[in-house]
Parts: sequence; C-alpha cells; structure tokens
Amino acid sequence: MIANPLNDPVMLSVGPVSITISVVTTWVIMAGVTTVGTLVSQLSKRNTLAQEGLMALVDVINQEVSSALGVPAARLLPFLGSLFVFVAAANLSSLVPGAEAPTARPETTAALALIVMGAVQVIAVQRHGFRGYFNHFLQPYPLFLPLNILGEFTRVLSLMMRLFGNMMSHGVVIAILLSIVGFLVPIPFMALGVMIGLVQAYIFTMLASVYIAAAIQEEER
Repeated sequence: MIANPLNDPVMLSVGPVSITISVVTTWVIMAGVTTVGTLVSQLSKRNTLAQEGLMALVDVINQEVSSALGVPAARLLPFLGSLFVFVAAANLSSLVPGAEAPTARPETTAALALIVMGAVQVIAVQRHGFRGYFNHFLQPYPLFLPLNILGEFTRVLSLMMRLFGNMMSHGVVIAILLSIVGFLVPIPFMALGVMIGLVQAYIFTMLASVYIAAAIQEEER
C-alpha cells in the first residue's frame, strides 16, 4: 500500500516539537551545500585548471541569468546561484535511500517561494525607493490596487505548487513502481529523476529571475 505523500514521517521528538525526516534532510543539505561552497571558494583562489573551469561555469550562468533579467546579473548571481544549488540538491535527495526530498513537501516549497517573492520586493525597493515601489501597485489605475496585490500572492502560490506538484508526483510514481515490480525496473526512472530534479531547479531559478526582471521593468515603466 502506498503511503500518503502528504504525510511526513517523524524521525524524533524533542518535547512537543516533532522533527520529521524532510526537516533533517533539509539540515543535511544546508550543511553539505555550505561545506562544498566553502571548499569551492577556497579552490577558486588558486590558479589552477579547476579555477578556470569554475570561472567559465560562472560566466555561463551569469550570461543565462542576465538574459532572463535583461540587466547585468552579477549582483543577483549569489542569490540565484544559491537558490539553484539548494533546490537541485533537495530534488536529488529523494534518490538517497531513507531520505525525503524537502521539495516534495508543500511547506518547503512555500518557504522557497516566499523567499523569492520577498527578494523581489526588497530589490524593487532598493532600486526605485518606497514611493516608486508602491506606485506600481496603482497601475494602470488606482482601482487595480487589490488585483495587483493579489497578483503578488498568486506568484507565490504558482512557484510553490509547480515545484511541489512535480516533485511529489515523481516520488509517488517511483513508490508505485517499487511496490509493483521491485527494485530493478524503476532504475531507469530514477535516472530520469536526476534530469527532472535538475530541470525543475533550473525552471524555479529562471522563474525567480523573470519575477525580478518583471519588477524592475514595471518600476522603470
């Protein structure tokens, strides 16, 4: 019998606080990403072939993000790059036996979506000031204020549900195949899951870039 995908197994309890497997997985991912990022940062300071490869990769990412934003993305690259790395690692964590992909949980994708939309608002305020930022909510007419505010919340919901839906459905398909045919047949699907995880991380990051670009362009208009 396939377990309810919305149930998050509790790993341990500390008093009234229950710590689930997806929370522990998130902590492990954050620690791993931080450690790897520190090592890569130290490596980039050395004049080696690896440094040249890393710089070339950063240039490619910078061009891709700049194309989506329509403006130079060097200042936003650390945020968007960190977002991609975390989402990709979270997506791929479902391939580790016993782990639960945090991005298959609605609370995780909701938090990521809120971080993205919070960054959008902060960037818009920093670039155009409070008056310019709030003025775009009154466009094209002040009567559109409620609809424009609602549009910001629907962006959060769209980001959240797109990532959550794709990762949860993938996990359910793998679980069903495992329960029916055992461990051998799902291996190609797990390989496909690697591609799906990376593609979903790319889409999430590009959508974040598009939302930031939209905020900048709206303010400029």
